[in-house]
Formats: sequence, C-alpha cells, structure tokens
Amino acid sequence: MKRTLKTVILLGLSLGVAASASAESLINGAGATFPYPLYSKWAFEYNKISGLKMNYQSIGSGGGIKQIKAKTVDFGASDAPLTAKDLDESGLTQFPMAIGGVVPVVNIEGIAPGALKLTGTALAEIYLGDITKWNDKRIAAINPGTKLPDEAITVVHRADGSGTSWIFTNYLSKASKPWADRVGFGTAVNWPVGVGGKGNEGVATYVKRLKNSIGYVELAYAVPNRLTYTELENKDRVFVKPTADSFMAAADGADWKNAPGYAVVLTDQPGKNAWPIAGATFILVYKNQTNCATAKDVLKFFDWSYRNGSEMARSLDYVPIPEKVYSVMEETWKKEIRCDSQVVWK
Repeated sequence: MKRTLKTVILLGLSLGVAASASAESLINGAGATFPYPLYSKWAFEYNKISGLKMNYQSIGSGGGIKQIKAKTVDFGASDAPLTAKDLDESGLTQFPMAIGGVVPVVNIEGIAPGALKLTGTALAEIYLGDITKWNDKRIAAINPGTKLPDEAITVVHRADGSGTSWIFTNYLSKASKPWADRVGFGTAVNWPVGVGGKGNEGVATYVKRLKNSIGYVELAYAVPNRLTYTELENKDRVFVKPTADSFMAAADGADWKNAPGYAVVLTDQPGKNAWPIAGATFILVYKNQTNCATAKDVLKFFDWSYRNGSEMARSLDYVPIPEKVYSVMEETWKKEIRCDSQVVWK
C-alpha cells in the first residue's frame, strides 16, 4: 500500500537523552489507525526517558497483518484479533494494548453531539441502503421532536482493510439479521452503498466535509475533529453516549484469560451502561525472533506503556488494559517468545 507523509510517522526525535545502548534503538510497526493517537503519545513520552524511536505506519489493520506476516516490521497492530489457528500457522503471538469504541458520526445541520439517537437496526438499514433519507419514519420514530432534514444520506465507510470496520460490521451482524445475511463482517466487506475513506482519518475528513453524511470512527478521531457523535441503543435497550466509562462497561465481563490469543470480542455486550461497539486493539509479534535486541526493545516499550500509559490512554478516550490482565499476558511473553532459543522477556 502506498505510503504518504500522513500515514508514515517517525516518532521520538532525539531530545538530548544521554547516549546509551538503547538511545540508538529503532522499532518498526504498522497497522491499525484505531490506536494511532495513543501509540503516538506513548512513543513520544517513552522516547524522552529511553531514547528509543518508533516508526509506526498507520495503514489499517489489514496492512499491519500483511506486513508482520511478511516480516517487514517488528510488530503488527490490528483491531481484528487473529484466530488461534491463524496465530499458530503464522508463528505469531497476540496481546491487547487498549480498549476503545467505534462511534457513528454525522454531519447534519442543527444536530448537536449526542442529540441524534440510533438503534443497531436503523444503523444497519442506513448502511444497507434501505434507509436513504434522514427524515425517514424509522429514524424519526427513535427521535421524536427532533427536526430531521428531508435530505439524502451520504454513507461513508472504510476503503482499506480495517480493524475498525471489523468491529463495526461485527456489531451490525449481531444487531441485524439482514446485515448478517447480506454482508457479514470482516476487515473488508462488500459495502452495499457509500463512499470509502482511507483510515479513521479519511472517514473523519469525509464526514466533516460532506453535509448529511454518516460514518464511523474511533472516538479519539471524533473528538479532535469536532464530529457529531450519535447515541446508540445497547443490548439492554438503553441509549448510551460513547465515553471511556461506557467502553469500560462493555469490557467488564470479558474473559481475557480463557480467550485463545486474548481475542476477546466486546461488541453488543450486556449492561445498561455498555457502549455496543467497543473493541480491543492488538499487537502481533513473532514467537521466534531473529533480532534479540529489537525483540526486547519492542516488549520493553509495550511493558512501559501498560505500566505508565493509563492516564495518557484515558486522556485520549481509550480504556487501559487492567493490570491483572497484562500481568497474565506478560507471563505469556515469557513462555512463548524466544530468540536464539533464549527467553526474551524475563
């Protein structure tokens, strides 16, 4: 996939950190745009204390999976968890780094953030092309008293292989049988209608520019772009706003320990406060490493992020992985990740 200045970032310029063996270290990663704001912040802060630089290509989960399988990067990043079978066949191990939420966003004149309510059924009908105007009686019935325009809806979706799309379409498949039967879910699907944008950034840009449009982005992209998010009805039939608290409510019952590859799916979870389109974002690394120093640098960075990045995550509307979960995962690092037949993480 073609790289641009917007999708390739070099994080962590030298800030006068004393020279050391790790001061010249560079780790390379690629993948999900969903966690890009968070990884950027973590990398910047970690560089201040370690000198390590991170080159992360925000190209989408599909691209990240391809690059780690091709061994062109030190780690891949995906919001769509790989299955245990795929991990075993590829020689990879997988662990979650943060939890966030995918948010429907709209550009409708006179509609403030959180003022428009949608159900999963209505959202699916919009993306199926069955609802084509904002004042459709199915949307009006959910929003009594709200003035909705007699205007055609412009649907915006991802054009690239996307973990954000995986989470979004996984939810639609649970919320709508017609969607499950006609489209299904995946990092890339055959979208019935709409225009495609590359990355969360591309979708956010389209929605911001196109009147009467609807799209879906991670909340960390909705807030800085001043996009109008919707409320969404959850499994308990309660309309909720997308917040770090509602994402955490969706993750409360997750059984990380017993999920193969920690591949927990957080869409359409029960709970009156749960946001229905929540999801974790994952890191992929090889079990058998060839560069021992780089392998250790990668794990040291993510260990630091677990232990020191919680407040930074919350400030960007992500939910940090609980300590009891990442402690278990780091035990997995000790068991599974090797270099020259030696344990990498001790």
